Amino acid sequence: MFDSLSDRLTGVFDRLRGRGALNEQDVREAMREVRIALLEADVALPVARKFIDSVTEKAVGQQVLKSVTPGQQVVKIVNDELIEMLGGDDAAPLDLDAKPPVVIMMVGLQGSGKTTSTAKLARLIREKHGKKALMASLDVNRPAAQEQLKVLGEQVDVATLPIIAGQQPVDIASRAMESAKLQSADVLLLDTAGRLHVDDALMAEMKAVHGIASPHEVLLVVDSLTGQDAVNVAQSFNEEIPLTGVILTRMDGDARGGAALSMRAVTGKPIKFAGTGEKLDAIEPFHPSRVANRILGMGDVVSLVEKAAQVVEQEEADRMAERMMKGQFDLNDLRTQLRQMQNMGGLGMLAGMLPGMKKAKAAMQQSGMDDKVLVRMDAIIGSMTQKERANPALLNAKRKRRVAAGSGTQVQDINRLLKMHQEMGKAMKQIKKMGGLKGLGALFGKGGLDAAMPGLGGGKGGMPGGGAGGLPGMGGGQIPPDLQNLLNKK
Repeated sequence: MFDSLSDRLTGVFDRLRGRGALNEQDVREAMREVRIALLEADVALPVARKFIDSVTEKAVGQQVLKSVTPGQQVVKIVNDELIEMLGGDDAAPLDLDAKPPVVIMMVGLQGSGKTTSTAKLARLIREKHGKKALMASLDVNRPAAQEQLKVLGEQVDVATLPIIAGQQPVDIASRAMESAKLQSADVLLLDTAGRLHVDDALMAEMKAVHGIASPHEVLLVVDSLTGQDAVNVAQSFNEEIPLTGVILTRMDGDARGGAALSMRAVTGKPIKFAGTGEKLDAIEPFHPSRVANRILGMGDVVSLVEKAAQVVEQEEADRMAERMMKGQFDLNDLRTQLRQMQNMGGLGMLAGMLPGMKKAKAAMQQSGMDDKVLVRMDAIIGSMTQKERANPALLNAKRKRRVAAGSGTQVQDINRLLKMHQEMGKAMKQIKKMGGLKGLGALFGKGGLDAAMPGLGGGKGGMPGGGAGGLPGMGGGQIPPDLQNLLNKK
């Protein structure tokens, strides 16, 4: 997400921060590069022009040019403007504060991910908000659309309106509202039909359904991969139907990010959610400030903590912490840690959410290191006997050769894994001080991934920027303290 734009902007600002003083020409040249980067990311031209004009006006002021750290002052200004462009400091929450059943109408073109997003949102409403939801498909045009929503409803444990063949969208909406009242549902989600493009028939149907259902939320679902077309679609819908927000799907595959950067400025409607994968839990609230930090390569630690809290079972974490404090951290426990990393999105996802990790992530990709590393480690442990996992000291040369053959790896890989286990065992003694990120912290601690994969860490032969002052065990330095202080100021 935003990878290409982030890489371009990071390069521009690295050069700015590397200079002791800036003049107006330096700032304007940097802003020209930023403008090109935004346009290449498919940001709408009026949006890019307004952004650059605003940043330039503030950046050429005396406060910046005479600052002790002018390059970082410019980054601060760009960060603030990005947040403003994306919708302000705070995420726009789903508004469920109304008399039940609260009606949420999902609209969008065919193929944008509307039905899947409906199921994802219903799951979120049930699990995060603790409310009873009912889903109804109003799509009578696309073959098996209603059956698809029914299947998804079973997967997310949310009821769907029974299908009556031949019934039209407006009638289905009326029946859905009556059914929601009878079932005492808190929320009713209406999955409307789409078309391959915006046309009069689609808009007439949307208006008719809107008139019957009087939805509290009207969420437009658009595919971020369509770039500028997604913005044009949003503008067309917004002119015909009173939208309350946007859901951007396939954000995990959008390396440019132009749709996200343009959407709020063009429509005036907040991006409320981002779809980040095919799984039914792959949807997250859209936080402008966090997204801006990711674009500028500053990570998103808050989202990382939230993701860890979702993945790591508290009882399991407490049980493991207790074992580790007693010195009982074995290879079964290490395997659990590795699988938690995979569940959180793998090395690439974690690297993108940690401050100062953009260069480390790029170096990982260049060296051919990817999430298969975690799979190989899991395979190594899986090739051991139960006794060997519980007591790694049993692994002599003969046993190591057997494990290597069974897992398709080399004896050196076995040795690296065992070294990692030893170092993590030491680091885990401090686990009770690590708060919610119980297991994760040790993986990034000194000797964690460094020990198993030297090319990933900050030691000799490690990532650029590793070592003192960086994230121990993961290379890549921190955000400079003075820049961090700037970013924290309002």
